[in-house]
Amino acid sequence: MAKGKKLSKGDKVSWNSHGQTVPGKVKKKITGRAEVAGRTVDASKDEPQYEVESDKSGRNAVHKPESLRKKGGGGS
Repeated sequence: MAKGKKLSKGDKVSWNSHGQTVPGKVKKKITGRAEVAGRTVDASKDEPQYEVESDKSGRNAVHKPESLRKKGGGGS
């Protein structure tokens, strides 16, 4: 659904984890195979994934762009 979604480092986002909405921010875009947040991520330029940091726990996770919701910074 959100193929053309552009996320940048520092963007405020939220995602679902264990039935809760978790607020956080984008740390980096991953466009290749990488070891991130304790697991191997198979991303590519065409299908990037994003490393995010939870505001609540400070822990890092990796999500595909379609599972991240960018938080608006006021009326657009």
